[in-house]
Amino acid sequence: MSNPPVLLNISDRIATVTLNDPERRNPITGNEMIASLLEIFAKVQADPQVSVMILTGADPAFCAGGDIKEMNDPDSIFRKEPLAAAQSYVDGVQRLPLALYNLDVPTIAAVNGAAVGAGCDLTMMCDMRVASDKARFGEVFLNLGIIPGDAGSWFMLRRLGHQKAADLTFSGRMIDAAEALEMGMVLEVVPHDQLMDRALDRAAVIASKPPRAVRIAKRLMRNAERMDLPDFLNSAAAYQALMHQTEDHHEAVAAYIEKRKPSFTGR
Repeated sequence: MSNPPVLLNISDRIATVTLNDPERRNPITGNEMIASLLEIFAKVQADPQVSVMILTGADPAFCAGGDIKEMNDPDSIFRKEPLAAAQSYVDGVQRLPLALYNLDVPTIAAVNGAAVGAGCDLTMMCDMRVASDKARFGEVFLNLGIIPGDAGSWFMLRRLGHQKAADLTFSGRMIDAAEALEMGMVLEVVPHDQLMDRALDRAAVIASKPPRAVRIAKRLMRNAERMDLPDFLNSAAAYQALMHQTEDHHEAVAAYIEKRKPSFTGR
């Protein structure tokens, strides 16, 4: 690829990450996309000046998922003997859900077009989804005689519940943005030319909050997915005790009492 496979822009505490292989509809196999995404996610996680991340694709697609032509290549990872193929998944695409899950900043998928297979799963790995009216979603793995090998099922069950996740997984059908909204798959659908403005508006609301508190709130939500209630309450108490000692908390309280807009510093 002559252009960078992934673009990163950081402005006003918002990181915008764009999959940038539009001619091939931004696939995440057979190129440098995975490695570039992992590198950029690590940068976002490590940058205290980032409070929220938007993930989108260069038009016309969000992400076409796996490259089906590569699946027919006898020298590709898809044709390796089973143990080697399994390790290729562990070393490759399965690193994406772990990286996104472990991000402490909230993530918004701005779905600008088709999100297919692993591309659909990539949207589900984000905390929130806003869709263009041109967006389409498809959990199409069974159509190719394979299964979601990238943790898509794990995220889809948690985002949509068993019945809706089962419908999309077992049918392999494509749905449009309107049906995705009806299913609760996306927060809203907007005209295509307004997508990034709307995603940035949502991101700006998050970016206006105390930066440390945003990241801790994300950690707390992540804990809630895997902890029982007593352990979760202990975790929440410990985090809350830390938050009470931050300068931003003191500033928020003072601003409320003084009826002025707070000024947060991330301390």
